[in-house]
Amino acid sequence: MYDPTLFTIRDILLQSSAEFAELPVLAWAEGRSYTYAELKAKAAAAAVLLKTLGLQAGDRAAILSENRPEWGMAYFGTAAAGFIVVPIMVDFGAAQIANILEHSGTKAVFVSKKLEPKLVEAFASMKAPARPAVIALEDLSEAAAPSLADEVLFPALSEDSLAAIIYTSGTTGFSKGVMLTHRNIAWNAWANRTIIVMNTRDVFLSILPLAHTYECTLGLILPVLQGSRVYYLDRPPSASALLPALAQIRPTVVLSVPLVIEKIYRSSVLPKLQAMKLYASPLFKGILERLAGLKLKKVFGGRLRFFGVGGAPLAPDVEAFLARVKFPYAIGYGLTETSPMVAGAPPFKTVPRSTGPAMRGVEIRIADARADNGEGEIQVRGPNVMRGYWRDEEHTKEVFTEDGWFRTGDLGVFDDKGRLFIRGRLKSMILGASGENIYPEEIEAILNQHELVLESIVYKDEAGLVALVQLKPEIMDAFGDAVHDGIVGMEQKAGDMLERVRKEANAKLAAFSRITKVVLQKEPFEKTPKQSIKRFRYGTKQP
Repeated sequence: MYDPTLFTIRDILLQSSAEFAELPVLAWAEGRSYTYAELKAKAAAAAVLLKTLGLQAGDRAAILSENRPEWGMAYFGTAAAGFIVVPIMVDFGAAQIANILEHSGTKAVFVSKKLEPKLVEAFASMKAPARPAVIALEDLSEAAAPSLADEVLFPALSEDSLAAIIYTSGTTGFSKGVMLTHRNIAWNAWANRTIIVMNTRDVFLSILPLAHTYECTLGLILPVLQGSRVYYLDRPPSASALLPALAQIRPTVVLSVPLVIEKIYRSSVLPKLQAMKLYASPLFKGILERLAGLKLKKVFGGRLRFFGVGGAPLAPDVEAFLARVKFPYAIGYGLTETSPMVAGAPPFKTVPRSTGPAMRGVEIRIADARADNGEGEIQVRGPNVMRGYWRDEEHTKEVFTEDGWFRTGDLGVFDDKGRLFIRGRLKSMILGASGENIYPEEIEAILNQHELVLESIVYKDEAGLVALVQLKPEIMDAFGDAVHDGIVGMEQKAGDMLERVRKEANAKLAAFSRITKVVLQKEPFEKTPKQSIKRFRYGTKQP
């Protein structure tokens, strides 16, 4: 296992490729597998390609590709050779990609065949006359290992040198380039051993974008430094692709956003339970839930020991069910700016609604805490905190306090055992008429538990709190067919349903946080790659 003499991606690659040389590391769910020795060879080939194109240490090379083994080859080859990786989300539009390439000063782009048309479109919208060199990512899978010494291919690196610039989609506006050093990333992956220790028998199934720090640090760097194996799907992780892969691979580790497990629970598990008459009986409810939990574990292949949940809050009802059936879920909290992990708890040590305590080596403080409830802004200090935003001193200064703490922009509170609870985003908090703090995320969690609701977002207008609600597709279809005779009837039907949602949600809310109006959201909400709703796109929030 990785011995952290230096926290650099170079050292992880060299140590792991030597210790686990013949073990598989990156593989297709149905197809070719690559060993640790091959990972090093392909990474070396990527480094040579960049050097041949004239890149010097510190120059930027982007990766624009869906998840695949060659993504990791390009990442390790770029970072371990002293260049800076610029991962690009595949969901970004051509204009966003063009902006990232220009703002970062990228000199080369590894691109998959699938994403080539989008890159060509991005090039067409670039203002700068010079275009980055293009490298076909798939070519790395067949590239021969260069006959050069490690010292030449991968010269020694400083822990404080930049490893990656990550442009987040964010939920509040224009993306910024987060500068992460080798120490930020390598230390964060290594420090996660306080939450779970991986080994050579562990098998990951990667379903989140590698261009996101969550999946890259915990789903690529972490398994590589401990000799584990990672599988990739050759298509988006829809149910039709995911379920057969789970049965075949039988992963021990899956990293996810809440949406995945929430959909499984609400579309498959809960309806089947509610269809059983005995489920209404307190005597049989627990037994039926335990049986449903066993079936859920079988759906994931039967070997799952760690189901990581991050990126957004897990719905309370779903978390309560997972806890009751002893599903091995683990909650974590972090940001791109913190590489990403800040706090977390391992399976079976989670506390409902809590992200767990600070990771060992990370400091968290609650700034400007309210006297009545201890809530305030979560601020972080530690080896995981970014250097700043690329070519953006103004925003960098804004997010750091004078004494060097990173302002997360999240509101939270500690319990008496040092466990962190997230209350919501500081910018999305709404001030009630009598000075109460209203957290829209908490209202949305209640709305989303309703049997008619798929997703929601809450904001404040002149009349009060407004909930923008997207009903479940089957509900929309049902009432749409029933009232096809006229648009007025359809509107009345929708209005009745939304009013029902409002009244039933308000019955569970404090008086100061009750909803005044519920509005139908007909189209799916616009989201970030980690499936958070882009809050800034909807409604207005009045102070």
